[in-house]
Amino acid sequence: MSEEQMNDSTFNRLFIIMILAMTALTAIIMVLASVASSEVNEKLDARSDRENTQAVTSRIAPVGTFSATTVAATPTAAPADLTGADAYAPCAACHASGAAGAPIVGDAGVWAERIAKGTEALYSNAINGIGAMPAKGGLSLSDNTVKAAVDYMLEQSK
Repeated sequence: MSEEQMNDSTFNRLFIIMILAMTALTAIIMVLASVASSEVNEKLDARSDRENTQAVTSRIAPVGTFSATTVAATPTAAPADLTGADAYAPCAACHASGAAGAPIVGDAGVWAERIAKGTEALYSNAINGIGAMPAKGGLSLSDNTVKAAVDYMLEQSK
């Protein structure tokens, strides 16, 4: 063998030894890091479990409580009765323009056939609703107030 070949084989051996030594050193460092961090990882896992448990508990906690006790209802006063003109004011939204087929107040021809049915029939239609008009015009009025509005509309339409 020549001297040049010897140097190449020596270099190759030294190179392999260096690679093996570096691999062994890396493995030793990894093992030492794993041992050193195991306590930290355990603490982080315990903290994460505790925080997750608290978060789940807060998400599934009841938002209120149920009470089987009853509270006596306070009687509410019936709406105050209005005069005919005051009671007609909200009715004018439809009965002044004829919206949804409502008979226009003041048109005697349209009201004549309704008047012929009788005042009680008009009261009943106004209180219970008819056609597109909901009961009491969709308002929370007393029956007497609705009747006053009907009387007012009849007076204006004769």
